[in-house]
Amino acid sequence: MNHLKILIADDDREIVDLIELYLAGEDYEIIKAYDGKECMEMLRKHEISLLVLDIMMPHMDGLEVCKTLRETSNIPVILVSARTAPLDKVQGLSGGADDYITKPFHPLELAARIKAQMRRYTELNPNRLHEPREIIIKDLIINVDEHTVRKGDELCQLTPKEFDILLLLAQNRGQVFSSETLFEKVWKEDAFDQDNTVMVHIRKLRDKLGDNARRPKYIHTVWGVGYKIEK
Repeated sequence: MNHLKILIADDDREIVDLIELYLAGEDYEIIKAYDGKECMEMLRKHEISLLVLDIMMPHMDGLEVCKTLRETSNIPVILVSARTAPLDKVQGLSGGADDYITKPFHPLELAARIKAQMRRYTELNPNRLHEPREIIIKDLIINVDEHTVRKGDELCQLTPKEFDILLLLAQNRGQVFSSETLFEKVWKEDAFDQDNTVMVHIRKLRDKLGDNARRPKYIHTVWGVGYKIEK
């Protein structure tokens, strides 16, 4: 059975073991790291689905790990920290984290937050464990596991949000997604705050793919409705 892998990175081994204990009844495989460099090594070695990340760690702190991870991956990140000031939380979330929990915390609360983030992540691709590693759309190759997109031999430098939009459309070819739905599924927020966010990201995504909005090769606009990739 293909278990979802959760990486727990904290220099306090007792906390790592405690979190693992409270997740024991779930269908997760737990990977452990005890400093920032080891965390990055585990991220390279394993296909991680979610990262629980302490901020204050030796060799490389959690904020730096999160920033580096976000250059290539959109997996959920839950920051764990003894820092309780609102500015610390803002800094963590602005740096790419999906959630922030302060120490001391009850393991049941963290377990609940992990489950919530995993639900949101897998909703983006409900069949992600059974789908091929690559999705091919004409000359576009989307590698689901590596979070990369190639156009022929050229690597397209997409942001995590641009990749998420493309992946969602590619995995649901033929289905039209409104801007509001795309925003809610990709940003995990209510759509009333989205303004022109989705439209701007679609435009940048098209530019990077060399996709002409008037004669689209990949992303089609259904006027007054939303966006889709044809079957």
